[in-house]
Amino acid sequence: MRKTFFTLALIFIFSASTQAQVARQVARPDYTNDTKDINSILIALYDVISGEPGEARDWNRFYNLFTEDAKLIATSTNKSRSKKGYDYYSSKSYQENFVASRSNVGFYEVELNRVVEQFGAIAHVWSTYETREFKDGPPTNRGINSIQLLNMDGRWYVMNIYWSSENDGFTLPPAYIIRRD
Repeated sequence: MRKTFFTLALIFIFSASTQAQVARQVARPDYTNDTKDINSILIALYDVISGEPGEARDWNRFYNLFTEDAKLIATSTNKSRSKKGYDYYSSKSYQENFVASRSNVGFYEVELNRVVEQFGAIAHVWSTYETREFKDGPPTNRGINSIQLLNMDGRWYVMNIYWSSENDGFTLPPAYIIRRD
């Protein structure tokens, strides 16, 4: 009787553990389509940070787009426009800064134009963007993202994003502002 009880208890524990593992695996989103090609990763990159005020972003999806040591680099100009600078972020520190500065403000970033150059497993993308506070609101800023991508292990990764906005005192060249709609 004792052996039967012990055997049933082990079967129950193993079964419960297996069901919990399956439930966790089922609950985990599949981001495979976000990284299958250059177009997909760029669409995901803009989509994952866009949303209404107070709307939670899928930061696991965001992290999935980047290599572990990716860099996000924002250029800046001081108020007198006499000195250029930059701020460097890891994907984690970018997320923390984004949540701290934009959690109560809507933010939509839309790609206007794209120029892709690829050689083997690397690609460089000039991606012109505009930002809005509301999905259908007026543009609040425009600029260019310089995005470096790597194809590794059967998928694309963002290695670096380096951007400059028109607010830094530059205007976009006409060739870079053709809308992609």
